[in-house]
Amino acid sequence: MTAVRKKIMKGKVISNKMEKTIVVEVERLTRHPFYEKVIRKSTHLFVDDPQSQAKVGDEVEVIETRPLSKLKRWKLLKILS
Repeated sequence: MTAVRKKIMKGKVISNKMEKTIVVEVERLTRHPFYEKVIRKSTHLFVDDPQSQAKVGDEVEVIETRPLSKLKRWKLLKILS
């Protein structure tokens, strides 16, 4: 049996209007398959924040977890800035 490694991602808080939940935008760079131009893509993650301590604009680190609700699959690990 192999140990499962959970993903850790860094992103920016774009919303904290829900109770105990924040929305984090994670950006990544990918290369276009044909034109080879570098493209910036972003993903919105719904993150569990039990103490509601993250504010809009904060840089945060999140970790993958079991499904906590319909959309939440991530937990707040730490606030970087």
